[in-house]
Amino acid sequence: MEGLPGSLCLPQISRKRVRPIQFTLVLFAVFSYTFTYLLWRNTATETLPINSEAIIAQCRALHLTPGPPDDFGSRTQSDRFAEGTKPTLIRNATIWTGLDEGNEVIHGDILIDKGLIKKLGLVDLRSYAGVEVLDAAGAWVSPGLIDLHSHIGVASLPVLNGAADTNSYHGPILPWLASLNGLNTHDDSYRLAVAGGVSTANVLPGSGNAIGGQAFVIKLRPTAERSSSAMLLEPPFSLNGTYIDPFRRPRWRQIKHACGEYPSLAYSGTRMDTQWAFRQAYSTARKLKEKQDHYCAKALSGAWKGLGDFPEDLQWEALVDVLRGRVKVHIHCLEAVDIDAMVRLTNEFKFSIAAFHHAHEAYLVPDLIKKVYGAHVPAVALFATSARFTREAYRGSEFAPRILADNGLDVVMKSDHPVLNTRHLMYEAQRAHYFGLPANLALASVTSTPAKVLGQDHRIGRITEGYDADIVVWDSHPLSLGATPRQVFIDGIAQLDKPYTSVKPKSAQHTPTTPNFDKEIADAIKYEGLPPLEPETAKADVVVFTNVSSIFVKNPTTRRVDEVFKCNAHGVVVVVEKGRIVCYGTYATCQNAVPRLDALHIDLEGGSIFPGLVSFGSSLGLTHIFREASTNDGIVFAPPNMKGPGIMDRTIVKAADETGVTSAVVAPFTGGFYAGAAVRGFVSGLSTVFSTVAAHKLADGAIIQETAALHVMLSLSWSSPSLSTQLAALRGLLLGEGEGDLARRFGDVVAGKIPLVVHAESADVIASLLALKKEVEEVKGSIIRLTLAGATEAHLLAREIGKAGVGVIVMQRPFPTTWEQKRILPGPPLAQSSAITVLVQYNVTVGIMVGDPPCEAQNTRFDMTWAELESNGIFQKATSLELVSTNLEILLGVTSRNSNTDLVATKGGFGFEGKVIAIISSRRGFVHLV
Repeated sequence: MEGLPGSLCLPQISRKRVRPIQFTLVLFAVFSYTFTYLLWRNTATETLPINSEAIIAQCRALHLTPGPPDDFGSRTQSDRFAEGTKPTLIRNATIWTGLDEGNEVIHGDILIDKGLIKKLGLVDLRSYAGVEVLDAAGAWVSPGLIDLHSHIGVASLPVLNGAADTNSYHGPILPWLASLNGLNTHDDSYRLAVAGGVSTANVLPGSGNAIGGQAFVIKLRPTAERSSSAMLLEPPFSLNGTYIDPFRRPRWRQIKHACGEYPSLAYSGTRMDTQWAFRQAYSTARKLKEKQDHYCAKALSGAWKGLGDFPEDLQWEALVDVLRGRVKVHIHCLEAVDIDAMVRLTNEFKFSIAAFHHAHEAYLVPDLIKKVYGAHVPAVALFATSARFTREAYRGSEFAPRILADNGLDVVMKSDHPVLNTRHLMYEAQRAHYFGLPANLALASVTSTPAKVLGQDHRIGRITEGYDADIVVWDSHPLSLGATPRQVFIDGIAQLDKPYTSVKPKSAQHTPTTPNFDKEIADAIKYEGLPPLEPETAKADVVVFTNVSSIFVKNPTTRRVDEVFKCNAHGVVVVVEKGRIVCYGTYATCQNAVPRLDALHIDLEGGSIFPGLVSFGSSLGLTHIFREASTNDGIVFAPPNMKGPGIMDRTIVKAADETGVTSAVVAPFTGGFYAGAAVRGFVSGLSTVFSTVAAHKLADGAIIQETAALHVMLSLSWSSPSLSTQLAALRGLLLGEGEGDLARRFGDVVAGKIPLVVHAESADVIASLLALKKEVEEVKGSIIRLTLAGATEAHLLAREIGKAGVGVIVMQRPFPTTWEQKRILPGPPLAQSSAITVLVQYNVTVGIMVGDPPCEAQNTRFDMTWAELESNGIFQKATSLELVSTNLEILLGVTSRNSNTDLVATKGGFGFEGKVIAIISSRRGFVHLV
C-alpha cells in the first residue's frame, strides 16, 4: 500500500485458511487502518480558506498602534499639497516654534514648499525658482491654531432650519454616526475662523447623546474639490470602504462622549440612566472584541476548521476600536461627580481618554483625572471665562487653566463653536494667560497641545522642518490683546487676500505682563469656585493712591470722559477722602491733604483711575444661573388676547420688579436663549440701572435709576409675528393707539422723556425703523430718542443713521449667528474698519454691549481696549472709555444726575496688564477694596 506511513502498514495476509475468529479480527484491523488512513489523509491535505492570508493579516493588524508610517518624517510633499502652489519665503520673522515645551523662539526665515515647512533659519534660495517673499519685518509667527472642540460646519452659521447636524434624537448611544456626514462646506464661519489664525478644527457631534458619534479633524481652507471629504486631515483608512493596507499602522480616530446634564436632558433621564447606557454599550463592544480575539487566536494557530467569518458589526466597531486603543475619546464632562463616573468606566472597560471637555470642576479634582485608565493622563479643554451658565458650570473658575497646569495636566483652550466664535480662539488663550496660565502653555494650549491630544503632533501644532505649512504671521505678540493675523498659511497656501492691519503700539510686540492672582487662585480652590464676592470697605477715610499714571473722569456738563492727567513718571499720587478725589499731583503738592497716621496707601504700580464701566446687553442682575429656569426672572410673554395686533401686554414690566443686584442697565428678557430654548418677544419693558456694590436692591444706592428706557425687540423669527405685524404694532403704539400704562410709556417716548431702545439686527429692519421715526416725528412734532441695540448690520446705513440722530449699541466682536446678522463688518484683517469706527465717522453715538451669558460682562474692559487698538487712532483712551460709560448712559436714558460717579482704580493698565483693586464711590462716601 504505497504512500501509507510506516506506522500504518498492514501485516502480510497468509493464503492459508483462516479461522472465523481470526478472519473477524483481520477485517476489523483492515477497517481500522483504512479509517485511520482516510482520516489522516483528509486532515493532512485540508485546503486553507481562499482568504487565509487576508485573515491572518487582518488579525495581526489588530495589534498595530495608530500613528504615522515610519518614513513619514522623510516625506518631500504633503498629502494635502495643491498643485500649482508656489514656494513662499517668510523672511525676518520672530518665530514661536512650539518646541522646548513652548519656550523656543528663534529669529530668521521660514521656507515653505509642497505644503511643508522646508527650512528654518537662513535660507538659500538658489535651488528655488518663483519663490514668493513675505517680509515679516520682525513680526511674531506661530503655528496655525487648532480648535480641539468645534461644531463648525455641523452647526452652520447663519442658523437656519436644516443647517444643524450636531445631535441625533435616535437614542443615547450612537457610536456609528459621523460628524463628516453633516459637514457643510458653506458655513460662513470658515472664512472668519481662518481670519483669526485657526487652521485646523476637530469637528465633534453635539452633547445631546451619551455617545454622539465620531468626530473628524479638518483643515479650514477651501479646496478645489469643494467637498467635505477634501477638508479632512488624515481620515481613517476605513472611511467609505477605502482599501486598508493591513501592514500599515492605522490612523487615529476621534469619538465624542458626553455625560451629566446635557444627555440627561435630551432623553429625560438621569445621570444613572446615562452611565448605565455607557456600561451597556461598552459591554456589547467588549463581547464583540472578545469574539474577534478568539477568532484570531484560532486563525493564527492554524485552526481553520469551522472558523467562519470574522466577527464584526458596523454599529459597534468604533467602540471596539476604543477598547483596542485606536480612538481618541473626547468627553464632554463638567462636574466632579461625572468625571468620577467616567474614570470608573475607563477602569472597568480598560480604555483611555484623550481629553475632558468643558470640565469646569476639573481644577478641583486634578488627582482624580490622573486615575483614568492607561499611562496617558487626559488633557482638559476649557473656556477662559465663560462659566456659571448652567448648574454644572456654576463652580467654574477663570483660574482653572493655571491650577490644572500647576498640577501637571495638559490644558487646551477651545471655542465650542458656535457657542464661542472660533475666530477668537487666541483670545481664549490670551485670557487664560491673563488669569495666570504661563505664556508658553497658553500658546501651546491652542497649537501643540491640541495637536498632541488629536494624535496629529507629527505634522501640525509646531513650526519645524517637515511639518505642515500651517503658519500665522501676527501684527503683534499672539498673546497681546487684539492680536490679528497679517497672513495665514494653510498647507502652504496664503489664505488672506489683501489683508488689513491696524497700527499697534510697540508694547504689543512683547509678552504681556499680567497681574498676580495667587490669592484669588487660592480662594478659588478653598471655596470651590464660589469665593465671597462682597468687597472690603477701606477702614481709613483717606486713601492715597501712589504711582498713578493717568486719571479719567466724567464731565457732568459735556457728558464726555476727560483725561485729567497722564504721566509716565513715578511719584504721582491721588488722594481720596470719603470717596472723593481731593488732590492729585506730586506727594509734596498733596501733603496737606494726607493725614500723617491713618491714611491707607495703595501703590498702583503705574495704573490708572477711570470711570466705572457700564454693562448692557446681557441678563445680568435678572438671573443667577443663565440656563436654570428656577434661578431666572423669566421671560416677558405677549398674551394674544390684548388689543392691537395681539403681541403686546397693557402693562409695561420694569426690571426692578423681580431682580437682585446688578452693575448694568438691564431690561426684562424677551429674546435669545432662555433656559436653553429659543424665544422671541416684542415689548420687553423698562430698563433699570443698578449698582454693583450694594448687598441687595433695598440697600442705599442699589438702584441708581429705576426707569431708564423703554425696550422693544424686532426680529425675523418664526417664533414671533411677522416683521410687518411688529412694525405696525410699534407704529400704532407710537401714534397713541395703546391703552393704560402701555400708552403712557410710549407717550413718554414720543415726548422725548425716555429713549426707545429697539433691538434690531438687520439693515432692512433698521431702515424701516428710521422711516418710522421720521413719520412719527412729523405727525407728533417731537423728536424721538431712538437707540438701536444689536444692530449688526448698522454699518450699511451709517450715513442715514447719523443724519437721523439715532444712537447704536453694538457688539465689539460681531458674529453672523442669524440671517439678520449675516452682513457683518468683520474688521481687520478682512476689512479695514470695524462697524464701531464706521459709525463714529458718521457722527453716530456708539456704545459697546455684551451678550449672554452674563459672565461676558467681565470682559467689558477688554472689549473697550480692543476697539481702541483696531481703530487706527480714531479712539484715544478717553473716547474708548466713553464707549462703555457715558455713551451707554446717554443712549439708555441714564440722566446726568443719576450718572454713575464711581471710579475704578487698577494696578497696571487697561488691557491684560491691568487688575482692578479698588472702587472709589463718591455716592456712598468710601473706597471698596477688591
